[in-house]
Amino acid sequence: MEECYIQTPGGRIWSCVYGKKKEKTPLLVVHGGPGFLTMTDTIKDFSSERPVYFYDQLGSGKSDRAKDNNYYSLENFIDELDVVRERLGLNEVITMGFSWGTALICSYFLQKKPTGMKKLILSGPMLSSSMWKRDQRENIKKMPQNIREAIYEGERNSTYGEKYQEAMMEYYRKHVCRMDPWPDSLNVALSKMNEDVYHTMWGPSEFTITGKLKNYDIYNRLEQINVPVLLTCGDMDEAGVKTVKDYQTAFPEAFLAVIPNSAHMHQIEQPEIYKTVVKNFLGDV
Repeated sequence: MEECYIQTPGGRIWSCVYGKKKEKTPLLVVHGGPGFLTMTDTIKDFSSERPVYFYDQLGSGKSDRAKDNNYYSLENFIDELDVVRERLGLNEVITMGFSWGTALICSYFLQKKPTGMKKLILSGPMLSSSMWKRDQRENIKKMPQNIREAIYEGERNSTYGEKYQEAMMEYYRKHVCRMDPWPDSLNVALSKMNEDVYHTMWGPSEFTITGKLKNYDIYNRLEQINVPVLLTCGDMDEAGVKTVKDYQTAFPEAFLAVIPNSAHMHQIEQPEIYKTVVKNFLGDV
């Protein structure tokens, strides 16, 4: 693994690469959040066939923090992705995104109209805030009454204390990661999540979007993304299976894999299934 820092208008961005000298088309990985960080679990294994690049978005992981939280915006993250790709020399690239990272990748494609993006891999996609919110509301309805009431009370009173956090963790254990116990890498990543980024872009609630992404919706523009797309989700994912199926049919050329016995972190919950699906899409099988 090789590391480097990339200077962008917002600050220095940390990046790393596995398998740099491999010859197949590189894979560029865009993490979720917003405000999360790079997790190399499972994904670095693709470096046996091709270079795999990761980077921490501004405000996340090992990258710099913005001087002003208002700098965190979809537009600036799009520009940042453009700079990262240019500085890493990824003229031809396959781009893989997770959760919020899928929104960033697709928005980058629609706004910049870049050349050389050969394929997109969108895992646990969030391409419409309204559709995401709808899925979360349906999931909450199926939680035990005490969990539902704690979530509703916290949102109603804007109090996100211990009771709300405990209820949210119960939700996470069902729809984010169903492993027991959670892997250390996920616990560390969550502990290092930058709430300044998350609150600015999303808001204090996991379930109700009040930040800058409140009205985000590119569902009706997916037909403009004219490269092959692979969508993946867990069968208990926050990203609802029916919604992800709707995304699939909206793209001109897209494939869908629903990973069994898993949720939003299906790439680490069912790594061998995930790798087989992705390798098939990449043509490595």
